[in-house]
Amino acid sequence: MTLLEDVVELAKRRGFFWPAFSIYGGEAGFYDYAPLGVLLRDNILRVWKDHYAMEGTIFVDTPVVVPEPVFRASGHLQKFSDLAAECPSCKLKQKLENFVEANGYHETLKTRDEALAFLSDHTVKCPNCGTRITDAFDFNLMYRVEGTSSRPLYLRPETAQGIFVNFRLLSNVFRGKLPMAVAQFGKGFRNEISPRQALIRLREFYQGEVEVFVDPEMKFWKDFKSDEVIRLLPRDGQEREMTAYEALEKGIISSNAMAFFINKTHEILTTVGVDPKRLRFRQQRKDELAHYSFDSWDAEALLDDAWVEIVGIADRNDLKNHQEASGQKFVLSYNGREIIPSVIEPSYGIDRITLTVLIHSLGVNSKGFKVLSLRDEVAPYHMAVLPLVNRDGIDDYAAKLFKSIIQKDPYVYYDDSGSIGKRYARQDEIGTPYCLTVDYDTIADNTVTVRFRDSGKQVRIEARIVEKEGLAGIRKLREEAISS
Repeated sequence: MTLLEDVVELAKRRGFFWPAFSIYGGEAGFYDYAPLGVLLRDNILRVWKDHYAMEGTIFVDTPVVVPEPVFRASGHLQKFSDLAAECPSCKLKQKLENFVEANGYHETLKTRDEALAFLSDHTVKCPNCGTRITDAFDFNLMYRVEGTSSRPLYLRPETAQGIFVNFRLLSNVFRGKLPMAVAQFGKGFRNEISPRQALIRLREFYQGEVEVFVDPEMKFWKDFKSDEVIRLLPRDGQEREMTAYEALEKGIISSNAMAFFINKTHEILTTVGVDPKRLRFRQQRKDELAHYSFDSWDAEALLDDAWVEIVGIADRNDLKNHQEASGQKFVLSYNGREIIPSVIEPSYGIDRITLTVLIHSLGVNSKGFKVLSLRDEVAPYHMAVLPLVNRDGIDDYAAKLFKSIIQKDPYVYYDDSGSIGKRYARQDEIGTPYCLTVDYDTIADNTVTVRFRDSGKQVRIEARIVEKEGLAGIRKLREEAISS
């Protein structure tokens, strides 16, 4: 069983996520976030939002339904498609590159003409039934929406265009100053040919995108130094480990803004629980770049034995296209020059990050039980209150303690069902960092047992400290226990 399969099983059983519409057979590419998954995802989002708010970023929320002229200007209408193929025998339909790779080839095919020439010169067979694939077609990834509008409408494949079309209004908010950063979180939609691997490839998904508008000549955000060593894989294929600042100084990363937001992304991802040993930043080859991108670095996480993109940081120039298509001026007066700003865009795949955090956090303790070692910052519940037994006043004390704690921290779980060992295992499996056990000693001296999830170590603490200080008091206790 792979780690992905383990997490998918646990997620369904414990309530992180599961396939949508399952009573009607489900629908590929659509998943529900279950109760624990909503809490985990929202905690990841909070970390993301807090990091960017501290950089002076402003936030917007724009419609998911977008009129066609926006995507004609952005190039999505003409170029946002994948080459696909369908087996003439078993009718398996998927991206052409999947057929090609299944036959041991590693060719990058950009156009239908290139694809047809390749299929003519090479034998590419269906992995399901062995029939030869001889044709390919362009498959547009946008969902068209039926409605009463006089012009075609589409579900947005990215949140970015809602920011770009509002550039003039947003620049007024910033009083024409550069650089400026605008972010939004919301849903995107892509008509994926072959959605798969749970939250990795979805048709409806969550994005957190930041559009950083900068001087096109300088592409500067701010001076910075960084201590975090990052794994980099530039276009030359030679992997390096260095700080983002060092990579900028050596010309490996092309601009200050790109280097800064690679560093910022590394900081956010490791804060929410992505394992830095299973994280790298890979520069896209020129033949991989999206139609709107000049340069792009992908944050990739190692999931089982495959590197999967979870964040893309692109150097874009969308404003020029929208100015030409709309007739609206997107020009700013900056340092005595008339400029159309460039855009550095860190685009976070929230679903993929959520899945990565679960996979990188999953382990097994000394008793052979699964443990989710989620960071305190993102765990669905910060602590659980467990009465040892449901009698002799112990359950009443535990209920009173629980009610007191949730006045300061609502993310506390109360569990009084089953043996104490089974309850510890249950909380370990959903990632709760700390369990507070109320027992007979509690009645005598007003102390509770704090159990630490990852070590299993237990210490006593006065109940009033937990009531007064909450999670901060337990963290302090943990640090003391580690240092002793």
